[in-house]
Amino acid sequence: MRTRTAIALMLACALPLAATQATGKGKKVARDYANTIATLQTDMGDIQIKFFYDKAPKHVENFIDLAASGFYDGTLFHRVIPGFMIQGGDPNTKKPEDPSKPWGTGGNGSNRIKAEFNDTSHKRGIVSMARAADPNSASSQFFVVVKDSGFLDGQYSAFGEVVSGMEVADKIAAAPRGANDRPNQPIHIKKVLLSQAKSSS
Repeated sequence: MRTRTAIALMLACALPLAATQATGKGKKVARDYANTIATLQTDMGDIQIKFFYDKAPKHVENFIDLAASGFYDGTLFHRVIPGFMIQGGDPNTKKPEDPSKPWGTGGNGSNRIKAEFNDTSHKRGIVSMARAADPNSASSQFFVVVKDSGFLDGQYSAFGEVVSGMEVADKIAAAPRGANDRPNQPIHIKKVLLSQAKSSS
């Protein structure tokens, strides 16, 4: 079992259903955060995620808005631990590593999200937000749990769940790795596609 110190090292670095997001031109676009599905197109296949808007609305809005802007396109899964998790979302990984901005330390500028700890347990398939020591320091990095990891509960904000493609997450987690649990060969998030969940009615 991993200690809290190991976890900290690993992760260094009710609103309306239809909300509005400012675009670069100052216009507003409606976005149905509660029913959005994200498909991560990776080098090893697709991972599809549904979100827990009722549990962690600010984390969901942050992830979807970043994905819609292309923020995650071309980033890497920079940390993989078999039997635990895969982590990505660092914009620094779009370029060769700069010693002054090492992979695993990047984020969405000065934007930080307050913790939204909730009653979702970190079971296999849960998507949660990485952070530094400060519980309110989440930005853009996230991780997917590939094995039940209840010891993370109450410490990290779970905001989604993989609904398709866990076999892809397993492949990524099992990739040969070197120092800092970094895959030996780059594993890209080539693009994140957003769609709306089909109505059950």
